[in-house]
Amino acid sequence: MTDAEFDAAIAALSPWVGRTRIVEDEIGLSSARRIAGMLDMDPASITQGMALPPHWFSMFFPDIAKQSDIGPDGHPHKGVFLPPIPLPRRMGAGRRVTINGQLVVGEPAIKKAEVAAIIPKHGRTGRMAVLTMRHTIESRGQVIAVEEFDAMYRDATPPGQKTTATPPVPAPENAAWSDKVLLSSPLVFRYSSVTWNAHRIHYDADYARDGEGYDAAVQNGGLTMQLILDGALKRAKGRLVGFTARLARPLWVGDTVTVCGAAQADGKMECWAADKDGYLCAKLEAEFA
Repeated sequence: MTDAEFDAAIAALSPWVGRTRIVEDEIGLSSARRIAGMLDMDPASITQGMALPPHWFSMFFPDIAKQSDIGPDGHPHKGVFLPPIPLPRRMGAGRRVTINGQLVVGEPAIKKAEVAAIIPKHGRTGRMAVLTMRHTIESRGQVIAVEEFDAMYRDATPPGQKTTATPPVPAPENAAWSDKVLLSSPLVFRYSSVTWNAHRIHYDADYARDGEGYDAAVQNGGLTMQLILDGALKRAKGRLVGFTARLARPLWVGDTVTVCGAAQADGKMECWAADKDGYLCAKLEAEFA
Protein backbone atom coordinates (compact mmCIF):
# COMPACT_ATOMS: atom_id res chain seq x y z
CA MET A 1 0.00 0.00 0.00
CA THR A 2 1.38 3.39 -1.00
CA ASP A 3 1.22 6.39 1.32
CA ALA A 4 -1.49 7.91 -0.88
CA GLU A 5 -3.53 4.69 -0.71
CA PHE A 6 -3.08 4.61 3.05
CA ASP A 7 -4.28 8.19 3.44
CA ALA A 8 -7.27 7.40 1.23
CA ALA A 9 -8.10 4.31 3.32
CA ILE A 10 -8.07 6.42 6.50
CA ALA A 11 -10.23 9.08 4.84
CA ALA A 12 -12.74 6.36 3.92
CA LEU A 13 -13.23 5.68 7.62
CA SER A 14 -14.68 9.17 8.21
CA PRO A 15 -18.24 7.79 8.67
CA TRP A 16 -16.97 6.15 11.86
CA VAL A 17 -16.17 9.52 13.43
CA GLY A 18 -19.00 10.47 15.76
CA ARG A 19 -20.29 6.91 16.19
CA THR A 20 -21.18 6.20 19.82
CA ARG A 21 -21.70 2.96 21.73
CA ILE A 22 -23.12 2.56 25.23
CA VAL A 23 -21.27 0.19 27.58
CA GLU A 24 -23.07 -0.68 30.81
CA ASP A 25 -21.48 -1.74 34.09
CA GLU A 26 -23.12 -2.48 37.42
CA ILE A 27 -19.90 -1.49 39.31
CA GLY A 28 -20.22 -4.74 41.22
CA LEU A 29 -18.71 -5.43 44.61
CA SER A 30 -16.81 -8.49 43.41
CA SER A 31 -15.31 -6.57 40.47
CA ALA A 32 -14.18 -3.72 42.74
CA ARG A 33 -12.68 -6.18 45.21
CA ARG A 34 -10.73 -7.93 42.45
CA ILE A 35 -9.28 -4.57 41.43
CA ALA A 36 -8.38 -3.80 45.04
CA GLY A 37 -6.65 -7.14 45.46
CA MET A 38 -4.67 -6.63 42.24
CA LEU A 39 -3.48 -3.27 43.62
CA ASP A 40 -2.38 -4.93 46.90
CA MET A 41 -5.26 -3.46 48.89
CA ASP A 42 -7.39 -5.44 51.32
CA PRO A 43 -10.36 -6.57 49.20
CA ALA A 44 -12.58 -6.55 52.29
CA SER A 45 -11.98 -2.79 52.60
CA ILE A 46 -14.25 -2.34 49.58
CA THR A 47 -17.90 -2.38 50.64
CA GLN A 48 -21.26 -1.93 48.99
CA GLY A 49 -22.19 1.75 48.57
CA MET A 50 -18.69 3.17 49.02
CA ALA A 51 -17.21 5.70 46.60
CA LEU A 52 -14.25 4.34 44.67
CA PRO A 53 -11.00 6.23 43.99
CA PRO A 54 -11.70 8.79 41.24
CA HIS A 55 -9.33 7.27 38.65
CA TRP A 56 -10.70 3.72 38.93
CA PHE A 57 -13.33 4.31 36.24
CA SER A 58 -10.78 3.20 33.62
CA MET A 59 -10.83 -0.37 34.98
CA PHE A 60 -14.58 -0.84 34.45
CA PHE A 61 -16.72 -0.87 31.27
CA PRO A 62 -14.80 -3.47 29.23
CA ASP A 63 -15.73 -4.23 25.64
CA ILE A 64 -16.90 -7.84 25.90
CA ALA A 65 -16.41 -9.64 22.59
CA LYS A 66 -17.46 -13.13 21.63
CA GLN A 67 -14.52 -15.53 21.48
CA SER A 68 -15.09 -15.92 17.73
CA ASP A 69 -14.57 -12.15 17.39
CA ILE A 70 -11.07 -12.26 18.93
CA GLY A 71 -8.17 -11.91 16.50
CA PRO A 72 -4.78 -13.64 16.58
CA ASP A 73 -3.25 -10.78 18.61
CA GLY A 74 -5.93 -11.06 21.31
CA HIS A 75 -7.75 -7.85 20.33
CA PRO A 76 -11.30 -8.01 18.97
CA HIS A 77 -11.37 -8.08 15.18
CA LYS A 78 -11.35 -4.68 13.50
CA GLY A 79 -14.84 -3.33 13.02
CA VAL A 80 -16.34 -5.20 15.97
CA PHE A 81 -15.94 -2.24 18.33
CA LEU A 82 -13.35 0.03 16.72
CA PRO A 83 -12.85 1.30 13.15
CA PRO A 84 -11.07 -1.11 10.76
CA ILE A 85 -7.83 0.88 10.54
CA PRO A 86 -5.61 -0.90 7.98
CA LEU A 87 -2.57 -1.35 10.22
CA PRO A 88 -2.03 -4.50 12.29
CA ARG A 89 -0.51 -3.31 15.58
CA ARG A 90 -2.38 -1.26 18.20
CA MET A 91 -1.05 0.19 21.46
CA GLY A 92 -2.33 2.77 23.93
CA ALA A 93 -0.47 6.08 23.71
CA GLY A 94 -2.02 8.67 26.03
CA ARG A 95 -5.01 10.08 27.88
CA ARG A 96 -6.56 13.44 28.71
CA VAL A 97 -9.05 13.17 31.55
CA THR A 98 -11.37 15.44 33.51
CA ILE A 99 -12.96 14.03 36.67
CA ASN A 100 -16.15 15.38 38.22
CA GLY A 101 -17.12 12.61 40.62
CA GLN A 102 -16.61 9.02 41.69
CA LEU A 103 -18.18 5.69 40.86
CA VAL A 104 -20.03 4.04 43.75
CA VAL A 105 -19.98 0.31 44.38
CA GLY A 106 -23.34 -1.17 43.45
CA GLU A 107 -24.62 1.88 41.56
CA PRO A 108 -24.91 1.16 37.80
CA ALA A 109 -23.08 3.40 35.38
CA ILE A 110 -22.55 3.72 31.65
CA LYS A 111 -19.69 4.62 29.35
CA LYS A 112 -20.49 6.45 26.13
CA ALA A 113 -17.68 5.46 23.78
CA GLU A 114 -17.43 7.85 20.83
CA VAL A 115 -14.98 7.74 17.93
CA ALA A 116 -13.57 11.27 18.14
CA ALA A 117 -10.88 11.26 15.45
CA ILE A 118 -8.83 9.05 13.11
CA ILE A 119 -5.63 10.77 11.96
CA PRO A 120 -2.99 9.33 9.58
CA LYS A 121 0.68 10.09 10.26
CA HIS A 122 3.94 9.49 8.41
CA GLY A 123 7.05 9.50 10.56
CA ARG A 124 10.53 8.14 11.13
CA THR A 125 9.14 4.70 11.95
CA GLY A 126 6.78 4.53 8.97
CA ARG A 127 3.02 4.84 8.56
CA MET A 128 0.89 5.30 11.65
CA ALA A 129 -2.66 6.22 12.55
CA VAL A 130 -3.94 7.73 15.79
CA LEU A 131 -7.42 6.76 16.90
CA THR A 132 -8.90 9.04 19.56
CA MET A 133 -11.82 7.69 21.57
CA ARG A 134 -13.90 9.96 23.81
CA HIS A 135 -15.29 8.12 26.83
CA THR A 136 -17.98 9.82 28.91
CA ILE A 137 -18.71 8.07 32.21
CA GLU A 138 -22.16 8.70 33.70
CA SER A 139 -23.87 7.50 36.86
CA ARG A 140 -26.90 8.71 38.81
CA GLY A 141 -27.64 11.15 35.99
CA GLN A 142 -24.28 12.87 36.39
CA VAL A 143 -21.10 12.94 34.32
CA ILE A 144 -18.42 11.29 36.44
CA ALA A 145 -15.49 11.64 34.03
CA VAL A 146 -14.61 12.42 30.43
CA GLU A 147 -11.56 10.76 28.92
CA GLU A 148 -9.94 11.17 25.54
CA PHE A 149 -7.86 8.08 24.88
CA ASP A 150 -5.32 7.83 22.04
CA ALA A 151 -4.40 4.50 20.46
CA MET A 152 -1.51 4.25 18.01
CA TYR A 153 -1.74 1.89 15.03
CA ARG A 154 1.48 0.86 13.28
CA ASP A 155 2.76 -1.36 10.49
CA ALA A 156 3.81 -4.93 11.22
CA THR A 157 7.42 -5.50 12.24
CA PRO A 158 9.25 -7.43 9.48
CA PRO A 159 10.11 -11.02 10.53
CA GLY A 160 13.33 -11.19 12.50
CA GLN A 161 13.46 -7.47 13.20
CA LYS A 162 12.84 -5.51 16.40
CA THR A 163 10.10 -2.94 16.71
CA THR A 164 11.33 0.64 16.55
CA ALA A 165 11.25 2.59 19.81
CA THR A 166 11.57 6.22 20.79
CA PRO A 167 15.23 7.10 21.51
CA PRO A 168 15.84 6.92 25.27
CA VAL A 169 15.61 10.11 27.32
CA PRO A 170 16.76 10.22 30.95
CA ALA A 171 13.96 10.64 33.48
CA PRO A 172 13.79 13.92 35.45
CA GLU A 173 15.93 14.17 38.58
CA ASN A 174 13.72 16.46 40.67
CA ALA A 175 11.57 13.79 42.30
CA ALA A 176 10.02 14.72 45.66
CA TRP A 177 8.79 11.14 46.05
CA SER A 178 9.22 7.76 44.39
CA ASP A 179 7.91 4.19 44.60
CA LYS A 180 9.45 1.08 43.10
CA VAL A 181 7.04 -1.57 41.79
CA LEU A 182 7.95 -5.00 40.43
CA LEU A 183 6.03 -5.57 37.20
CA SER A 184 5.65 -9.26 37.88
CA SER A 185 3.88 -11.58 35.47
CA PRO A 186 1.02 -12.17 37.95
CA LEU A 187 0.49 -8.42 38.48
CA VAL A 188 0.35 -7.62 34.75
CA PHE A 189 -1.82 -10.68 34.09
CA ARG A 190 -4.25 -9.71 36.86
CA TYR A 191 -4.51 -6.16 35.49
CA SER A 192 -5.25 -7.55 32.03
CA SER A 193 -7.86 -9.81 33.63
CA VAL A 194 -9.72 -7.14 35.59
CA THR A 195 -9.75 -4.86 32.53
CA TRP A 196 -10.67 -7.76 30.18
CA ASN A 197 -7.64 -7.04 27.95
CA ALA A 198 -6.48 -10.10 26.00
CA HIS A 199 -3.73 -8.44 23.94
CA ARG A 200 -1.12 -11.18 23.82
CA ILE A 201 1.93 -8.92 24.10
CA HIS A 202 1.17 -8.53 27.81
CA TYR A 203 1.32 -12.23 28.75
CA ASP A 204 2.71 -14.23 25.80
CA ALA A 205 6.43 -13.46 25.58
CA ASP A 206 6.98 -15.65 22.51
CA TYR A 207 4.23 -13.81 20.63
CA ALA A 208 5.54 -10.42 21.82
CA ARG A 209 9.00 -11.25 20.45
CA ASP A 210 8.14 -13.21 17.31
CA GLY A 211 4.81 -11.63 16.41
CA GLU A 212 5.37 -7.94 17.19
CA GLY A 213 9.15 -7.59 17.52
CA TYR A 214 9.40 -6.64 21.20
CA ASP A 215 12.23 -7.72 23.52
CA ALA A 216 9.87 -9.44 25.95
CA ALA A 217 6.28 -9.38 27.20
CA VAL A 218 5.19 -5.74 27.41
CA GLN A 219 3.88 -4.01 30.49
CA ASN A 220 0.35 -2.66 30.07
CA GLY A 221 0.46 1.13 29.76
CA GLY A 222 -2.84 1.48 31.58
CA LEU A 223 -1.29 -0.16 34.62
CA THR A 224 1.69 2.20 34.42
CA MET A 225 -0.68 5.19 34.56
CA GLN A 226 -2.60 3.56 37.42
CA LEU A 227 0.58 3.08 39.46
CA ILE A 228 1.69 6.67 38.87
CA LEU A 229 -1.69 8.01 39.99
CA ASP A 230 -1.73 5.73 43.03
CA GLY A 231 1.63 7.15 44.08
CA ALA A 232 0.54 10.73 43.45
CA LEU A 233 -2.70 10.38 45.43
CA LYS A 234 -0.78 9.11 48.47
CA ARG A 235 1.08 12.45 48.62
CA ALA A 236 -1.22 15.02 47.03
CA LYS A 237 -3.36 17.62 48.75
CA GLY A 238 -6.88 18.06 47.40
CA ARG A 239 -9.19 16.09 45.14
CA LEU A 240 -8.04 14.68 41.80
CA VAL A 241 -9.94 16.58 39.06
CA GLY A 242 -7.99 15.53 35.99
CA PHE A 243 -4.79 14.32 34.45
CA THR A 244 -2.92 14.16 31.17
CA ALA A 245 -0.68 11.19 30.44
CA ARG A 246 1.61 10.13 27.62
CA LEU A 247 3.54 6.87 27.22
CA ALA A 248 7.10 7.28 25.92
CA ARG A 249 8.83 3.87 25.88
CA PRO A 250 7.80 0.29 26.62
CA LEU A 251 8.41 -1.37 29.96
CA TRP A 252 8.96 -5.13 30.17
CA VAL A 253 7.12 -7.61 32.32
CA GLY A 254 9.48 -8.77 35.07
CA ASP A 255 11.29 -5.43 35.36
CA THR A 256 11.00 -2.92 38.19
CA VAL A 257 9.48 0.47 37.41
CA THR A 258 10.11 3.58 39.48
CA VAL A 259 7.13 5.93 39.64
CA CYS A 260 7.99 9.44 40.75
CA GLY A 261 6.57 12.89 41.25
CA ALA A 262 7.76 16.43 41.79
CA ALA A 263 6.45 18.57 44.61
CA GLN A 264 2.86 19.71 44.13
CA ALA A 265 2.63 23.33 42.96
CA ASP A 266 -0.36 25.49 42.01
CA GLY A 267 -2.70 22.51 42.26
CA LYS A 268 -0.66 20.36 39.88
CA MET A 269 1.86 17.57 40.23
CA GLU A 270 4.28 16.50 37.50
CA CYS A 271 4.79 12.74 37.62
CA TRP A 272 6.66 10.15 35.59
CA ALA A 273 7.78 6.54 35.36
CA ALA A 274 11.36 5.41 34.78
CA ASP A 275 12.63 2.00 33.70
CA LYS A 276 15.42 0.02 35.37
CA ASP A 277 18.02 2.02 33.41
CA GLY A 278 16.60 5.38 34.47
CA TYR A 279 14.99 6.21 31.14
CA LEU A 280 11.66 8.02 30.91
CA CYS A 281 8.78 5.67 30.03
CA ALA A 282 5.70 7.76 30.85
CA LYS A 283 4.78 11.30 31.87
CA LEU A 284 1.65 12.35 33.72
CA GLU A 285 0.43 15.71 35.00
CA ALA A 286 -2.22 15.42 37.70
CA GLU A 287 -4.48 18.31 38.70
CA PHE A 288 -6.07 18.74 42.11
CA ALA A 289 -8.70 21.05 43.60
